[in-house]
Amino acid sequence: MDLLSLSASDLSRMIAERAVAPSEVMAAHLARVAAVNPAINAIVSQPDPDALMAAARAADDAPRAGWLHGIPFAVKDLVATRGLRTTWGSPVFADHVPDADDLLAARLRGAGAIFTGKTNTPEWGHGSHTFNPVFGATRNPYDRSRSAGGSSGGAAAALAARMVWVADGSDMMGSLRNPAAFCNVYGFRPTWGLVPADPAAGPPDDTFLSTLATEGPMARCPEDLARLLAVMAGPAAGTPFGRAPGDVAAGLDRSARGLRIGWLGDWGGAYATEPGILAQGEAALRVLEGLGAVVEPVPPPFPAADLWFAWTTLRAMLNAGSRGTLAADPATRARLKPETLWEIDEGAGLTASAVFRASAIRSRWYARLAHLFARFDALALPAAQVWPFPADWRWPGAIAGRAMDTYHRWMEVVVPVSLAGVPCAAIPAGFGAAGLPTGLQRFGATGTDAAVLGLAQAYHAATGWPGRRPPALA
Repeated sequence: MDLLSLSASDLSRMIAERAVAPSEVMAAHLARVAAVNPAINAIVSQPDPDALMAAARAADDAPRAGWLHGIPFAVKDLVATRGLRTTWGSPVFADHVPDADDLLAARLRGAGAIFTGKTNTPEWGHGSHTFNPVFGATRNPYDRSRSAGGSSGGAAAALAARMVWVADGSDMMGSLRNPAAFCNVYGFRPTWGLVPADPAAGPPDDTFLSTLATEGPMARCPEDLARLLAVMAGPAAGTPFGRAPGDVAAGLDRSARGLRIGWLGDWGGAYATEPGILAQGEAALRVLEGLGAVVEPVPPPFPAADLWFAWTTLRAMLNAGSRGTLAADPATRARLKPETLWEIDEGAGLTASAVFRASAIRSRWYARLAHLFARFDALALPAAQVWPFPADWRWPGAIAGRAMDTYHRWMEVVVPVSLAGVPCAAIPAGFGAAGLPTGLQRFGATGTDAAVLGLAQAYHAATGWPGRRPPALA
């Protein structure tokens, strides 16, 4: 039996039925990591294999802790993990081993996961290309000369390469949507507040103003997204604005028939896209039309320039606040990546009036989006503006001849969702002429996480794109 190709949900059911033992699963995981991770560099900070096998054998006969019981799990390296090196991709913390799990890691352990390493990430999660001076670059399993995206690039690549069954990601500016698109897997950015931040875990050290980023699940199928989200979600004492998750898997058997989907395309030309990206997204939407959905083009509903101003202002403000002390110390400043320094320095120069203006724009966009959702069940955008690019680039300097003026302008298409904090599934949209993957964002109104996951499930049943394994690693 090929355990590596199972969904996490099917594997969990088999472990519960004792059709397979956690020790067998761990042995398959360790063999796969040893075989393919050196070429991909997706999983880092791996514990001793003998210790992992001992933990798995203990799980063979232990009471079932949760649906992840006995399943190997590599946690993103932006999440603090007790006794397991956590670097945030930064040389400043290259040897840091936390004394305690943060909230997300604790919930994963509580559900029975066995931590087998960390998934690689860019330094501080800045930039949608996973490379850092501690571990180097993560490679795309579909073309190892290409980027796996980021900042959850290690998670996406590990999923695509069948080294893990399910993974955690995080998303401020497309950090799980863009790598899902680059690696032909699913990523889900939940309604903001559904997965709470841990205020004791480190930056941003603020939970009232920091409402742009969230953690979320990644997987090779929507059922696994929903089940992992149920573990991650739920209010936490000490963190404001928490939301009760409800039954996030409730809509997985829903039909797409009669649903209205608005296609925003390239936002009237505001978002530069490489040739083939829009056509691939439209092909994915035609699949839903074939399932009975109604797809309608939507003209730009809000000025893209205003959204970009609001985004860059609020993001820089938060980075300056959370990491300003690192930049103020000459010893640590010299070890920060230029993109991080740019964020901090931009934020340090902001005025209160600029921050207020940015927040007011964000508020107007949220209100405008609510009007759109009165008309549409979901909206759609590309999940990436470019195809996976060479891994030796820092970031794409131009798209289709249009120069990118910042290190993250090339991923501007994710900003409308992030600013609004609405639930969004990044779904595979197939492969282009060069054999590289891309994806589509489909998002709904605040709190409609189950419905968004249900639409992803209907699409998955009709396409099964993650079943197309990376040929060189098959």
